[in-house]
Order: sequence, then C-alpha cells, then structure tokens
Amino acid sequence: MAQRGVQLNWETFSCSICLDLLKDPVTTPCGHSYCMNCIKSHWDGEDCKYSYSCPQCRKTFTPRPVLLKSTILADLVEELKKTGLQAAPADHSYAGAEDVACDVCTRRKLKAHKSCLVCLVSYCDQHLQPHYDVPQLKKHKLVDPSKKLQENVCSCHDEVMKMFCRTDQQLICYLCSVEKHKGHNTVSAASERAERQRDLEGSRLNIQQRIQDRDKDVELLQHQEEAINLSADKAVEDSEKIFTELIRLLEKRSSDVKLQVRARQRSEVRRVRELQEKLEQGITELKRKDAELKKLSYTEDDIHFLHNYPSLTTLSQSASSIHLRPLSCFADVTVAVSEVRDKLQDVLREKTTNVSLTGTEVDILLPQPEPETRAGFLKYSRKITLDPKTAYTWLLLSEGNKKATVMSQRQSYSSHQDRFTDWSQVLSRESLTGRCYWEVERRGRVYVAVAYKNISRAGGSDEYFFGLNDKSWALECNNNSYKFCHNNVQTPVSGPLSSRVGVYLDHSAGILSFYRVSETMTLLLRVQTTFTQPLYAGLRLCWSSGNWAELCKLK
Repeated sequence: MAQRGVQLNWETFSCSICLDLLKDPVTTPCGHSYCMNCIKSHWDGEDCKYSYSCPQCRKTFTPRPVLLKSTILADLVEELKKTGLQAAPADHSYAGAEDVACDVCTRRKLKAHKSCLVCLVSYCDQHLQPHYDVPQLKKHKLVDPSKKLQENVCSCHDEVMKMFCRTDQQLICYLCSVEKHKGHNTVSAASERAERQRDLEGSRLNIQQRIQDRDKDVELLQHQEEAINLSADKAVEDSEKIFTELIRLLEKRSSDVKLQVRARQRSEVRRVRELQEKLEQGITELKRKDAELKKLSYTEDDIHFLHNYPSLTTLSQSASSIHLRPLSCFADVTVAVSEVRDKLQDVLREKTTNVSLTGTEVDILLPQPEPETRAGFLKYSRKITLDPKTAYTWLLLSEGNKKATVMSQRQSYSSHQDRFTDWSQVLSRESLTGRCYWEVERRGRVYVAVAYKNISRAGGSDEYFFGLNDKSWALECNNNSYKFCHNNVQTPVSGPLSSRVGVYLDHSAGILSFYRVSETMTLLLRVQTTFTQPLYAGLRLCWSSGNWAELCKLK
C-alpha cells in the first residue's frame, strides 16, 4: 500500500492552503483534505460565524464541522516523507499571480512552459508533452507563455485570426476575409510578418547605427571635456605664473622707488641739518657780539669805548635768508607712480590684451560640421610661415618663408636646438589651435603634416619622421598615390590625384581632414582623435633635388 502511495502525484498529499505536505491531515465533509491548523485558521478568519466554506470548492457547512485526523492519509504522508521527497520536483513550480498558468492543470496550477497559437492554450511541461509526440500537434506554433492568447481570436467569428488585411491594416480571420473584408488586399499573417520582419531588421540596423553614432558623439564629448579641463588647467597655471612674475616686477619696482625716496630723504635731511648747524653757530656768534657791545655800552672810559667800538660793531657777512625747497619735493614721485598706474590700467583695459573666453567658446552639443565648399573653408584660412630655426640644412626657404625646396648643397643656417638635423623636414612658426585651414602646393613626393612642438629633432631613426611617431600626423602625397601615416602605421588612401592639398583642423573637436583641391573639394581622409597640445604645420620633402612644397597664399 505504501509503495503504491509513493507513486502518487505530489499534489495529492499537499495542503492547498500552505502548499506543503499535509500535517495532521483532516478531511472536510466535501472530501477535500487540509492541515488541521491550516483549515482551523482559515475558518477562524472568516467573517461569517454561522457558515463555513471549503477553500477549494467553496461548499458551505452549517454548523462548523468537527474535524478529525485522517489516520490513513497521515500514514501515507509519513511513508512519502520516508522516501526523501521533501520538495516538489523542479519542473512542478506553481504559478504565481504574475505567472502564466497552465490551462490544463485541474488542481493547483503549474507555471506554463509554452503557449500554443493554434490551440490558444498554455501548457506546463507535463501537459505540453503531446505537442512534442503527436504528429498533428507537432505542426502547432508554440511560443513563450502569454496571457494575451485571446487577442488572437476574432471577436465576431471566434476564430483564430490567421490573415492580415493590408487595406484596413488589421488582423482578421478567414471568415472576415470573405465577408466584411471581401475584395480587400489580404495576405496570411505569416507573409505580413515576414515582410514587416525585414522592415524591422532595417529599422534595428538604423537604430543600432544611430546608437553607434551617439556613442561616438558621447566619446567625442568626453574627449572634449578632457581637452577642456587640460587646456583650462594649463591656462590657469600659465596665467598664475605670468601674474606672479608681474606682481614680483611691481614689488621690485615699488621697492626701488622706496629706496630712491629714502635716499633722497636722507640727502635732503642732511642738507637741512648742515644749514641748521651753521645758523646755530651764527646765532652763538651774534649773541657773543651782543654781550660785548652791551658791556662796552656801560663803560665810562671814553677812550676805551672809542678804541674798541670799531672792532665790535663790525659784523661778518652772512646770508640774510635761507632758500627752502618746497615741502612738495617728493610729490613728483607720487605723480610718476600714478602715471605708471594709469598706463597699466589702460593697457589692461585694452581689448587686445583683455582676458576673454569668447575665442575659446566650446561647442557643448556636438562639433561644428566641416564646410562644404572651398569658400567655406577659406573662412578659417590662417597665415602660416615656415620657421627657419627648424628647417633641415639642405632645405632652402623662400617666398617669405612659405616655400621649401630641396637643394643640392647645404644652406648656411645657424645651429639651433629646434632644427631637424637628419631629415628634410620643417615646421611652421605659428601654432595652430581652434579651427584652421591651409593649402599646400607641391612638386614631387611630399608629406603634408601636423605635429606637436616637442617632436624629436635629432637622430637618424625613422621615428623622427612625420607620421612615424605618436606626435605627428602626415599625408604622403606622391605622383600616383596617397598614404596616411601616424604612430608608424601607414594606411593607403584612395582619391583623385592633385598637386594641391587642403588641410582642415578643428583642434578642440580632434578633427584633421585632408582634401584634394581643384575646381571642387574632394575629401581624401578624415581623422578623429584627441589633440593634447597646440599643433604646428609641417612639410617633409623626399630627397630629390628640385622637389618643393609651398604654403599657398589664400584670399
């Protein structure tokens, strides 16, 4: 008996209230079994005190039934426990409020594993098995469990809507296609799905591309934020250093003025004191004379009076008055310092030296698009000249330092730490930030480049070439091809050949573009990166006498 009981379904011995194996099982008059404590608690909580209902079949009892323990059922449960089956099998998971329940389960419903679009029924694993075994059922369409199966049924004919009316853009059943939608453009739902699936894939590809574009934009903005922070930090550091030097200069000048005033003060005080001492000596002498004259005036001896009178009445010649300089003798210093202050204020107020951020305004949303016409590019043209201090000694600079030509003999350049000593290269004198555009006319094989100022200048290794290190970017222009070089990576570039190349730089956005210039502008290559320093235009001419490259004069 016990062995047969163990073979029964787990649900047979489960309490539908606590969902666990029965404990002290009791049976209601309607035949359903519960844990004694579970059914008592259920009935104790019912609002009605005169009738009591079964939680499963809702049959009511009056008065409250007296429940006795079911001994046989308790023995079966104990035998079931001894087998070690303490939990329901893993695939017998019960459906909760948010789950799709199996429509076939008669007791406590299990979670549905699949829904059938033909049967319009949801099945648990156990009841789904016929759809895997029966040939006719194998043709049915199984999908993930759905609570919306009834949406597939026609409300007019209670039929599955397997067709689609393109005229009215709605799902319909077969009867609708021959009645209300007769004469309309109708296809099977599967055909319409296949066509819309293709459109969906196209839309997804479009969305994914837009996501990639937005991700790139976000990355650009992140790079831009880093560049802004680096640039702002450097500007603050440099300005603090400059203002500190200016303050030190003013403090030194103030100290110099103070020393000059104090020296002049000591000189004037010394002069005044010397005059004062002379005056005091004269006063003493005059008092002595006055005393002698007084004494002589009292003498009764006329002969003695007349004999001494001439010598006593004769006074030494002295200045009757002293020239005093005005007390404003230092006012000229105050006037001079005030003039310096006024001039400094005027200089600081001038628009050309006033600190302004208008020139460094950042495009917060996205980098500005490149111009589409040559006239648009020319708005950003810059006057650029080649720096003789950087030119290789076999390069001749001419045309106002705008043209470089390979010569057959060394040029008489002075030694300088910025000079390229081993390769025929030259950098511009002007640094490039913001948005800039320039054009290069060439003959022969020429590298049109931009580079940081701290690129190495001496050494025979290829790493000093423009484009063969991480401090420079170069487009190699040959008579039959183009090639882009950066950090020792060379990439072929396709495009029509021309003797003139235009270069567009948006430093803050990290964009460097090369164009073929003729009657129209043709993009050869656009580079997207992050520039951490100001750039300088560069030219590298391959060794062949007579090769030249020139920075064009743009209107």
